[in-house]
Amino acid sequence: MALNILCSPIAAFARELPLEKIELPPGFNMEIFARDVPGARSLCLSSDGTLFVSTQDRGTVYAIVDRNGDYRADKVYTLIAGLNMPNGVAFREGDLYVAEVNRVIKLSDIEKNLERPPKTSVINDSFPRDKHHGWKFIRFSPDDWLYIQVGAPCNICNRGDPYASIMRMRPDGTNLEIFARGVRNSVGFDWHPDTNALWFTDNGRDWLGDDLPPDELNHAPKQGMHFGYPYRHGRDIADPEYGDKAKGDIFTAPARELGPHVAALGMRFYTGTMFPQKYRKQIFIAEHGSWNRGEKIGYRITMVGLENNDAVSYEAFAEGWLQPGNKVWGRPVDLEIMSDGSMLVSDDQAGVIYRISYESSSIDSG
Repeated sequence: MALNILCSPIAAFARELPLEKIELPPGFNMEIFARDVPGARSLCLSSDGTLFVSTQDRGTVYAIVDRNGDYRADKVYTLIAGLNMPNGVAFREGDLYVAEVNRVIKLSDIEKNLERPPKTSVINDSFPRDKHHGWKFIRFSPDDWLYIQVGAPCNICNRGDPYASIMRMRPDGTNLEIFARGVRNSVGFDWHPDTNALWFTDNGRDWLGDDLPPDELNHAPKQGMHFGYPYRHGRDIADPEYGDKAKGDIFTAPARELGPHVAALGMRFYTGTMFPQKYRKQIFIAEHGSWNRGEKIGYRITMVGLENNDAVSYEAFAEGWLQPGNKVWGRPVDLEIMSDGSMLVSDDQAGVIYRISYESSSIDSG
């Protein structure tokens, strides 16, 4: 695998995307944080502010640094190339964890070695090799488990464990176990900042029509819950093939049904203080956008409002990547919250990282 590949400094800010088309609530602004990040997917920030970015089809993992603190990237490093769909990245105690289709690897002490990345070590290589929904998403939980999903290797099927699950293991790869079942393909999860309970998105099955089934936002406060796949979709949609084959399982309904085929991927609780109070400790979701729907849907960032652990609202926060006539110029994938409270958004179509900030003085007082 190719290592220590160094990209030139970011000098392409003149190559503009139509950011003026993005609609945000009053006081919010979106700009480009980093360009030249082809296929940008999952995001994670180090304690020192280095942004690590995965890809899916390109086999590369990037590191992005902003040395002068102006919220524009100064350099993009390609840390490693030639990997097998390295969609998942997570940072812990100086080390970068990367999830490929069938394994998780680690680059130790990475921030001190951006120009000459260290050799990788294998944490766990016992995951299935199926590429259909085989890309992985990983994050460390507040109690220091590394969570990783194993998607269903199909549109609709029942292959048993470990497929259609969210798993977890210790940082050294030991004690691998299933945390939740009945999860078709989650590509985003986070923990509530107060309760430490897991919340996650899940992509609904295809070919039940333009408006069925919904994607899902799920809440898993304990281990051992089953979220319905392949037997049930959304709150009460029985699968035409598997709906009558459940064997007495008790299914947990989604906390919130999302749009049908929006491809809900990355999600984060907003834990910063820059945004107004109404946004704090609420869930933001990157909707990558539909591919098998007559009229496209998604291609936006939404917010789910919570009250006492109930998801009481679901609304657009940033939209405009989808334009009339089904024209698309960008596809949000994942979100991350910076130390100043601004939000980073990856876009694998445009190959950029956006930064969304809030400034109360920018609101027209009328």
